[in-house]
Amino acid sequence: MPRGTAGSRVSRVVLLGAPGAGKGTQARQLAERLAVPQVASGELLRWEMEAGTPLGHGASDFIDRGELVPDELVLRVVLDRLGQPEAGHGFILDGFPRTLRQADMLDATLEVGGRPIQRVLELRVPTDQLLDRLAGRARLDHRSDDRADVVANRLRIYGDQTAPLVDYYRARGLLMPIDGVGTVEEVAERIARALEGPGPGDAKEMG
Repeated sequence: MPRGTAGSRVSRVVLLGAPGAGKGTQARQLAERLAVPQVASGELLRWEMEAGTPLGHGASDFIDRGELVPDELVLRVVLDRLGQPEAGHGFILDGFPRTLRQADMLDATLEVGGRPIQRVLELRVPTDQLLDRLAGRARLDHRSDDRADVVANRLRIYGDQTAPLVDYYRARGLLMPIDGVGTVEEVAERIARALEGPGPGDAKEMG
């Protein structure tokens, strides 16, 4: 059953895409444009790690190996963030959910609060460009999860565990593929057009 409504203001959005697809950059811009918080699971976990919290210690080994942090740890930090007042009018989810279990838990929590996901944007970028982007980011930022061996593992895990979310959200009438190739401005414009028009589920309802 589609959750968005034609003509309604879209402010609860999930960004999907492989590592290096540009989710973080686009999420920041979209959050600023819609005046809602960007909720990035990776950034929340890295904050926990830098703060030396028990949750951060539990997540660090997984992140350094390029593996997914266990669902219970990710759900704890993300759902806590979504429960804060500033997320009450909307949010941009960046890097979450990453598994079907996370998606189910997210849906259940948001439905209870009467603020379900309205759109899911899938940034699509060819694998060769993803590898080039991640290699460049590793040189600039020295991130442990952008090393060549870790990148290969992250892309494999994305294909195995996160890519199935595409079918999950398509079945709910929420998925909108976005061409992620081009300048930041070009991709942002495609996202803006996608959010201004009817969602895929809206088109089915009106037809």
